[in-house]
Amino acid sequence: MSIIFLVIIGAAAGFLATRLMGIESDIITTVAIGIAGALIGGFLLRALLAVMGMAAGFVGAVLGALVLIWLWQTYIKR
Repeated sequence: MSIIFLVIIGAAAGFLATRLMGIESDIITTVAIGIAGALIGGFLLRALLAVMGMAAGFVGAVLGALVLIWLWQTYIKR
């Protein structure tokens, strides 16, 4: 996600969050809370996906190696 997208979504999220929690604040504070939350959430999500991407790559490598070993034992090692 781009930062501009996070700012736009953050403004809406801040409005929704303050209404759901029953907090009365001015528009500037509401938008600032939402933007900060969206930026933090966006960066944390990006970091989490990066970690999961590496873990998924490792799992894929192990599965690929298992398939190759099985093929080697089944068709070549006879």
